[in-house]
Amino acid sequence: MRIIHCADIHLDSRMTANLDNVKAKERKSEILDTFLRMIDYAGNNDVNTIIISGDLFDTKSFSVGTRNSIVDAIENHPEIGFYYIKGNHGGGDRFIELINEFPVNLHLFGESWKKYKLFEQNGSSITLSGVELSLNNVSTVYSSLLLDPRDFNIVTMHGQISTYQDKNSSDIISLSDLRNKNIDYLALGHVHEYKEGNVPPRGKYCYCGCLEGRGFDECGKHGFVLLDINEDDFSYTTEFIDFAKRHLYEISVDISGCITNTDIKKKIDEAIDAHNLESKDLIKIVLVGDIEVDCEKNIEYLAKQYADDFYFVKVKDDTRIAVDYNDYELDASLKGEFVRIVKGDDSLNEEDKAEIIRCGFQALNREDIEL
Repeated sequence: MRIIHCADIHLDSRMTANLDNVKAKERKSEILDTFLRMIDYAGNNDVNTIIISGDLFDTKSFSVGTRNSIVDAIENHPEIGFYYIKGNHGGGDRFIELINEFPVNLHLFGESWKKYKLFEQNGSSITLSGVELSLNNVSTVYSSLLLDPRDFNIVTMHGQISTYQDKNSSDIISLSDLRNKNIDYLALGHVHEYKEGNVPPRGKYCYCGCLEGRGFDECGKHGFVLLDINEDDFSYTTEFIDFAKRHLYEISVDISGCITNTDIKKKIDEAIDAHNLESKDLIKIVLVGDIEVDCEKNIEYLAKQYADDFYFVKVKDDTRIAVDYNDYELDASLKGEFVRIVKGDDSLNEEDKAEIIRCGFQALNREDIEL
């Protein structure tokens, strides 16, 4: 039996944090397309169950077109059972309310444990149990989970794992309270990167991550988990499938000692070459290191050098000014007097002093000031 575990799709996210309106709209469509491609992948690869462990939608505001596309995809794959936890982003309830004819192969969970038998043979089953966490059930949700040790038991929940439960939060999943519950695979949503660990004594938990990275806090590979269970002895394997249309990368580039934009670009080129990047990717270049005050670093210029090489490029300046105040303390010039005034201001910390000196030197050199 083959099962897809996905979560945190966040359909109809605004995507405007980094992108202009045209590309934000395009990325929004691509996230929907990736989800629909995943369903087609399931249909073409003998997958008969898709578990959606929460946050299919980003908010309660999603388009009619997105809703209809999801419903049509589910109805067009009657051989696949869809098992859907709504999660904590609020769009799930509205999605259910707006469905005119509920697909027979779309299955839901409530605030009490709901168990589905996915497969049964010789008195043993592959089961899927799930629950929507809320403040109403947080104190009883663990004691009410009862699973047959003869079965292969999949459990799906949406929240942040913790060592112990928090009765004041519905977003916390207590791993210690899931011990010895006969769980074989705990399918989780909420964390946007692939992550797995143990659920003693016989199981493991897995965050499949989101299908597409939406910002630079979601860099790297994204996709879903393919769970393959042997129906004879219930042995199983899991495989993370990188399925995103585009990837996001944050690249740190040390430009210490660079003076010109040409010097800096050479360092960036070397860093880019060291990564296996594609033109469809989104790149954030973070400049770090200690630079001289008169470094001609121009962030806008540098970003434009790579604008045609990638889908999106952003350059962020995290460098520090390497200023030796002693070099200017006795300098009988306007720069020297400026440095002495800034140095003597006790209300400023060293980082602020260095940044003020950088801007001041650029102004004295009649250069554009980069803030």
